[in-house]
Amino acid sequence: MSILDPQGPVGAAEKAILMDSLGIMLAIVLPTIAAIFAFAFWFRASNTRARYQPKWAYSGRIELVVWSIPALTVMLLGGVAWLGAHDLDPGKAIEGSEKPLRIQVVSLDWKWLFIYPDQGVAAVNVLTIPAGAPLQFELTSASVMNAFFVPQFGSMIYTMYGMTSRLNLRADNPGVFRGLSAHFSGDGFPGMHFDVRVVPPDQFSKWAEDSSRAEKALDKTGYGEIAKASMNARPEIYRLTDPGLFEAIVTQKLPPSKGAQSGVKGASLATGVADAR
Repeated sequence: MSILDPQGPVGAAEKAILMDSLGIMLAIVLPTIAAIFAFAFWFRASNTRARYQPKWAYSGRIELVVWSIPALTVMLLGGVAWLGAHDLDPGKAIEGSEKPLRIQVVSLDWKWLFIYPDQGVAAVNVLTIPAGAPLQFELTSASVMNAFFVPQFGSMIYTMYGMTSRLNLRADNPGVFRGLSAHFSGDGFPGMHFDVRVVPPDQFSKWAEDSSRAEKALDKTGYGEIAKASMNARPEIYRLTDPGLFEAIVTQKLPPSKGAQSGVKGASLATGVADAR
């Protein structure tokens, strides 16, 4: 799950910001470290050529060095971060070689529910996506506040009950990657991971077609069972029989998960209920 091994344009851009920031900071850190050793060597007790001047007046040159270099460093860092943050706006659409894919994400106690409304498919703790396709995520929480993060894709984003967050990503290379919860949400938090399976577009189409005929169906009743607090839930695939399920969760037509409501151990340690959509 290394952020230094990005698998999409957002992750690559965030890595570039990180490396640029590191280079800018090293430009002041390395000379400072070198100066410490140089001062220690020159003003050692055995160096008779060193002049000890404990009394000296205000030095404009020293003040210029002391303030100008850190100021320039802060300006460069701020510029890099500001430009990068606006270019990587989570809600900004991303271009791709394939048709955009809409995915609805619900964080539960303690699992992830992924809904593909256009394909009629839903999945728990496994996210299957086509390589090269822009991914348009709509995210919410059915319980406490959480955070959706696939480190190699970039852009961690929070999920909150009664609110929709939006995130645009793209995965360029097929493979299996790891996603996680990046916000503590109770006893089941350590096991709140999921697999991200990036497959070629033709394989995704076949997967979606096969999954739409899955034995298990997901509707409001089935969702009530999934929403119950549980730890280390195994991946499951469902055929989606209620295309308005995500909307019902966000608009609070469906009650919050039992964990947050009834005080399941650990569930109430994180907060984040929002009234605004």
